[in-house]
Amino acid sequence: MATGSKTVIYAALVGNFAIAVTKFGAALFTRSSAMFAEGIHSLVDTGNQGLLLLGLKRSKRPPDADFPLGHGKEIYFWSFVVAMSIFAVGAGVSLFEGVKHVLHPREITNPGVNYVVLAAAMLFEGAAWFLAWRGFRAAKGKMGYLAAVRHSKDPTLFVVLFEDTAAMLGLVVAFAGIALAQVTGFGEFDGIASILIGLILGATAFWLARETKGLLIGESATVEVRHRLLGIIRSHAAVTGVSELITLHMGPEAILVAASVDIDDKLPVAEVEAAVSSLNRLIKEAEPQVMRVFIEVESAGVHRAQLAGVRRRT
Repeated sequence: MATGSKTVIYAALVGNFAIAVTKFGAALFTRSSAMFAEGIHSLVDTGNQGLLLLGLKRSKRPPDADFPLGHGKEIYFWSFVVAMSIFAVGAGVSLFEGVKHVLHPREITNPGVNYVVLAAAMLFEGAAWFLAWRGFRAAKGKMGYLAAVRHSKDPTLFVVLFEDTAAMLGLVVAFAGIALAQVTGFGEFDGIASILIGLILGATAFWLARETKGLLIGESATVEVRHRLLGIIRSHAAVTGVSELITLHMGPEAILVAASVDIDDKLPVAEVEAAVSSLNRLIKEAEPQVMRVFIEVESAGVHRAQLAGVRRRT
């Protein structure tokens, strides 16, 4: 992961913790359900940034006997945990508080405190959102935003952006709910705002879980990377055909490559070994993210027969 992206996470962690403490203080002082939901929101975001940093640290551990391909997928696991925590804690508590205050509304005292806190939070969250958006924009290149999320192999690039976007939306909802409760005298608006914040968090959690699920299960490299690898293999003088190419992301910057190739039958064993070694080197030089390369030398007919056997057994 880029150092700049890690900086975004650290900035979001510190900012969210400070905002969470302020929101909880305002919620206790004013008795606002929406403000309490916002405090939960910021507290959950703080914990999530901590989980992402933990995942980044653990994903950098070197391979060992139990995990010969390294621990790169740890970041995918912890990103999925982040999505679940947003849903279970953030959305759950906000919805519970909202329903409770709709059924048993209470007057918000000193609402001006809430407005000051929300305005300050908007400034801090806006700055954090801008940093996350700028980092994501730099990483996505020429792709559209939705396409970049779908094709990204580094969930930290979009998890923080999603969280900050949900935070900004939640602040707007909280502001509107408190204002409506003050102007109309109906405390139910405060509870409704808390419910809406819970729904925003639930939708964010669902989207994050969906986007990280594929990475956790095992996604292939991008189409562009696969095409480049195929070109390298097919252009090798010793290769007469490529039966299959498999790529698998073992982490944001770690790709496993396995290829079944047909090599000229007239070549002696020593030259076949040299060709395999050459392919390994050329692939890693062309794609620095490739950590391991496995070349299977067999004819196209043999490879098809083996695949047919595997399908029959499954």
